[in-house]
Amino acid sequence: MSYQNPPTKPRPSATFDEYTMSEIRRAAATGIYDIRGAGAKRKLPHFDDLLFLGASISRYPLEGYREKCDTNVILGSRFAKKPIELKIPITIAGMSFGSLSGPAKEALGRGATIAGTSTTTGDGGMTEEERGHSQLLVYQYLPSRYGMNPKDLRRADAIEIVIGQGAKPGGGGMLLGQKISDRVAEMRTLPKGIDQRSASRHPDWTGPDDLEIKIMELREITNWEKPIYVKVGGARPYYDTALAIKAGADVVVLDGMQGGTAATQEVFIENVGMPTLACIRPAVQALQDLGMHRKVQLIISGGIRNGADVAKALALGADAVSIGTAALIAIGENDPHWAAEYEALGTTAEAYDDWHEGKDPAGITTQDPELMKRVDPVAAGRRLANYLKVMTLEAQTIARACGKNHVHNLEPEDLCALTIEASAMAQVPLAGTNWIPGKGGY
Repeated sequence: MSYQNPPTKPRPSATFDEYTMSEIRRAAATGIYDIRGAGAKRKLPHFDDLLFLGASISRYPLEGYREKCDTNVILGSRFAKKPIELKIPITIAGMSFGSLSGPAKEALGRGATIAGTSTTTGDGGMTEEERGHSQLLVYQYLPSRYGMNPKDLRRADAIEIVIGQGAKPGGGGMLLGQKISDRVAEMRTLPKGIDQRSASRHPDWTGPDDLEIKIMELREITNWEKPIYVKVGGARPYYDTALAIKAGADVVVLDGMQGGTAATQEVFIENVGMPTLACIRPAVQALQDLGMHRKVQLIISGGIRNGADVAKALALGADAVSIGTAALIAIGENDPHWAAEYEALGTTAEAYDDWHEGKDPAGITTQDPELMKRVDPVAAGRRLANYLKVMTLEAQTIARACGKNHVHNLEPEDLCALTIEASAMAQVPLAGTNWIPGKGGY
């Protein structure tokens, strides 16, 4: 009786997986790097790797919805005459007009106003849609200076100096020519239809001493009324936070690498920066070392999805969070309703990230007049407000379960980690132990 060995199943390479090989072939065929939007798609340590320790005998919980748990936050109380007062600790991140359509910007403003929070302009200047429907609007001051003028600085409720972004710390913005319409070209003083790259650094300073001068200039322009934020990408959070504080910032915005972007090189998105979870504790440590924790507010962004993420960021020491990608999904981005049209573009509703091409079937990341008509700003704004309400209720539910009457009373002691990596990054004990890597315990 003869015996034949059964065939061996081919083993795919973990290093040269299907996507990696397809990218090598694409690069070899085109000679250009890949550009896309959204944020990092690789799996990273994140808030899912943390759990809350609810109250039992050793802690006293608050009763359901009957006992008060506040969510308000004041941003910019250090120097500004008119700090921003929010009802919830969740803000809308900067996303430019040009990257987004006018109706999408209006929807963001409407939703944020209903929820009692702020929205942010992004690159490219201030649109009337957003200013007209945002009760509280933060004006981004970027290296490009597109759309920047003293009038709009004074019309804003706060100013955010953008030094870095989580998806591309050290890199500038991109806006391809097909999205530079007549209106976008006029606002940015650019030729219509020509690709645009924003600078990676501000043209008029080279370090923190110059940043201090710039902050003083902006305070003088706005009569010391507006809070001045400084936004940095998650790379060296301790030193960047400390230098922003010393330069005079009222608020520090720290964006981890899960943060999205309208368009940049994929090699940037996936290989530059640090996970959001790894950024928070060093930034908080800098605030504490300078005696500025809760005096200079810290806003965390990059991959915030639900109320649990909000609560965990606050427990680790943040004052508020900011959302971008999640807000776009709430108003209709990547909606399966347009699945057939996404597939016609060679992608899926769940994976669509070619926002830079201006062909978005949902009408949100486009300047196409016909596609933009698909966005109902009123209905989309209500959806965003509903989403923000749910996130806030979820954060309150967790805070009450931990015995807190304000979400800002959450603390690292309320958390444990599921993995050694998350324990080290968040500096909270590994579940079932009191051990933090590098800090001893058992």
